[in-house]
Amino acid sequence: MLRGVAAMPIRPFIRTGAFEPEVVAAMSEAFEAACKELDEAGKPKVAREVIAGRIIAAAKLGERDAARLLAAALARP
Repeated sequence: MLRGVAAMPIRPFIRTGAFEPEVVAAMSEAFEAACKELDEAGKPKVAREVIAGRIIAAAKLGERDAARLLAAALARP
């Protein structure tokens, strides 16, 4: 669990049942942390869809750690 970050659902971006609940929880933690960083940097809200897509892609490849999902979300292409 990422310190000081409340989990924010990533559910609007994924199909129901696509991932186990604990994976969704890790994805939500990473999504919330990424959104917080983007907000603090003054990035537009539109970036949330891109961030969600990156987290989902990493989770599909088997990543389950919230900190590594966050790193994948914020990595420069």
